[in-house]
Amino acid sequence: MSLSRISRITRNGSRWFRSHQPSSYGFLLSNNSHSSTPKVFSCRETYSWTVPSLHVFKHQIHHQSSSLVEEQLDPFSLVADELSVLANRLRSMVIAEVPKLASAAEYFFKMGVEGKRFRPTVLLLMATALNVRILETTTSGVETTTRGVGDALTTELRKRQQSVAEITEMIHVASLLHDDVLDDADTRRGIGSLNFVMGNKVAVLAGDFLLSRACVALASLKNTEVVTLLATVVEHLVTGETMQMTSTSEQRCSMEYYMQKTYYKTASLISNSCKAIALLAGQTTEVAMLAFEYGKNLGLAYQLIDDVLDFTGTSASLGKGSLSDIRHGIVTAPILFAMEEFPQLRSVIDWGFDKPENIDVALEYLGKSRGIQRTRELAAKHANLAAAAIDSLPETDDEEVRKSRRALVDLTQRVITRNK
Repeated sequence: MSLSRISRITRNGSRWFRSHQPSSYGFLLSNNSHSSTPKVFSCRETYSWTVPSLHVFKHQIHHQSSSLVEEQLDPFSLVADELSVLANRLRSMVIAEVPKLASAAEYFFKMGVEGKRFRPTVLLLMATALNVRILETTTSGVETTTRGVGDALTTELRKRQQSVAEITEMIHVASLLHDDVLDDADTRRGIGSLNFVMGNKVAVLAGDFLLSRACVALASLKNTEVVTLLATVVEHLVTGETMQMTSTSEQRCSMEYYMQKTYYKTASLISNSCKAIALLAGQTTEVAMLAFEYGKNLGLAYQLIDDVLDFTGTSASLGKGSLSDIRHGIVTAPILFAMEEFPQLRSVIDWGFDKPENIDVALEYLGKSRGIQRTRELAAKHANLAAAAIDSLPETDDEEVRKSRRALVDLTQRVITRNK
């Protein structure tokens, strides 16, 4: 079957939000402070929530109050000036004494190849979205005073939150450099990958260098809880990559295993960074967990759409080779859903995808199935959950805060309707 057939499979992008329905696949990430590694629990009927208040949506997202949907916003334009400052600071942070290392470290921070800067955008918007007054409870249990995070977003706090965005981007780019070595990739962001241009050893060292610079910046925040969160992210990146490399036949065909791996490899970074933004602002545990839930579900939706685009996109639009996952033997959500409809696909997966004919057979089954559509539907459900987390934040009359929250909700739509 030709790829053009897959690209014509009906997409779910024409309707943004769906009514929340019980999902066949969900998982609970316990955010126990005593354990750095969340655990998965099979959840065949419903999504499990970390935050009890989110069990029932206040509003269906597509029927929300006008406070979140009253105007169309460009989330990136709201923080464009800050992103420019942040990009310049990142370029200065990755300067190294050794010229070749310096050239390698700045490879994806140069003008024109910085990427979408999606994660810094989310974090800067989250910083403003959480700029609200914080109620303090007296020992008698009465809420009597407020402290002034919402009165004025101090320059010092904003710089610390910008630092989290910078650290997150350095960790992200370091993970890309290492992933490209592991995957033997030759393109990234529409140009030659660093390992292809400078070799695997330099690419690995450049990634290590970025992680070391991120650690220095992280230490300067002098906040042990934030340090723990972002250190855990690095652990999760390694764990997720190892899960992908060492999976058994049963694990490769398990949706729960796939979703846990996806959390580690993609969603942990944005969820824990969002939580770090809230903690730096002195927000409550409940608000910090809402920020975490937003990042987790946005990250999962993002990766699910990435998995779809690996089949439906083109190399030019993606900035990397299409069908790259299946060519590397990586089984993603579209194939897993297709396998539910066509169990005989399991034997093809077990054979592996070293031979082109096995890839063709898998694509044939995928084209006959609802694998692409169901993956989009699952992405839309996670987008709903992310938007619901923003809708559950403490109410505010501050227009800048409300605008940033609308932008965060808008991002959930952009994630599931993008084509690159």
